[in-house]
Amino acid sequence: MRKLVTLTLGIAAAFSPVPLAAAPASAAVVHVAAADKLMPGQWLKAGQTRRSANGAYLLAMQSDGNLVMYDRAKKALWSSGTGKQPGASAVMQKDGNLVVYSTGKRPLWSSGTGDTPGAFLAVQGDGNLVIYAKSGEAVWERKASFARLTADRELRPGDYLRSAQRRYRLVMQEDGNLVLQSGGAALWSSKTGGNAGAFAVMQNDGNFVVYSSGEKPLWGTRTAGNPGAFLQVQDDGNMVVYTAGGDPLWSSR
Repeated sequence: MRKLVTLTLGIAAAFSPVPLAAAPASAAVVHVAAADKLMPGQWLKAGQTRRSANGAYLLAMQSDGNLVMYDRAKKALWSSGTGKQPGASAVMQKDGNLVVYSTGKRPLWSSGTGDTPGAFLAVQGDGNLVIYAKSGEAVWERKASFARLTADRELRPGDYLRSAQRRYRLVMQEDGNLVLQSGGAALWSSKTGGNAGAFAVMQNDGNFVVYSSGEKPLWGTRTAGNPGAFLQVQDDGNMVVYTAGGDPLWSSR
């Protein structure tokens, strides 16, 4: 049985009653004030936050170790999935990588953008969380996971997982189909279209499953019985479920 990640709120700060922007989230370059940014070398310690300029979105480094983005209604929109790590903190490294570290300085999560020195993180008023290179190019956003989907992580409609060199994307489409793409061309799909609101989850039992919005299983890799397994979108265009030890269990080819 799948187990979904529980996001702990614990945010005492009140949200400003500014109306939410009607425009959809995007990675478009926008002007952000200092309070909206995490600049190179800056840390977010437990209890510290960054807030969008319009006051509608909050990025919080929680005391349980989870880095979470909330909307004005205190609904969690994104998290690093690093709860149960009290005292963990996040840093926007000078190499461009956003990393959550444990108290023992062990990396727990990263954006995988360590090849963009000088990049910074922006909490935008359109609800997006974006890492921008110095050139202004968006190199990471909250709807994109980087290369690997680990236990209990989900792909909700519009979310995607991309390969390390950004050549391939696994997209959870709004119509319910899970599609591996390259340059807009479909290479593989779960054939689960016609199920709007469906989502995919890498379960902690090792099975990667697409569920309907009513949580009915629509497709799966049938790799249960392998706790700690993860899904990888590779730069060779293959999508693979590996055991925790790195042995392949399933592939899209």
